[in-house]
Amino acid sequence: MPKVVTAAIVVRNGRVLLTRRASGQAQEGYWEFPGGKLETGESERACLERELFEELGIEGVAGEHLVDSLHRYASGEILLKAYLFRWTKGEICLTVHDKVAWVHPEDLEVYTLAPADLPIARAVAARFGNTSSEERSP
Repeated sequence: MPKVVTAAIVVRNGRVLLTRRASGQAQEGYWEFPGGKLETGESERACLERELFEELGIEGVAGEHLVDSLHRYASGEILLKAYLFRWTKGEICLTVHDKVAWVHPEDLEVYTLAPADLPIARAVAARFGNTSSEERSP
């Protein structure tokens, strides 16, 4: 049975939040949608809210389930479950990540994403990627 992991899709001003795993962390150097492992007895939404507070210092509400990604890493299989996340308070403070990026949905695959995050990036781009290149100035 795969390990269940949650991922937050945070959208602000037409851009999506990505975080990069710091050196010494599992999947170091890869960009990902922030989130984490589901604990016993915890709902997926509660897990996502807890993980974003623990890893980024932000609070918010996990909302609509967007998409799942099943991936087998050398360490085992995970089921990555992506939810929209509405950030309500706090400022980002990195603990297990070393960089943050706000990315236009169409540009998500330009980043070196963790393999399990790739199908989610495609779903996010399909859902939120509707701006022309002229509108996407950095």
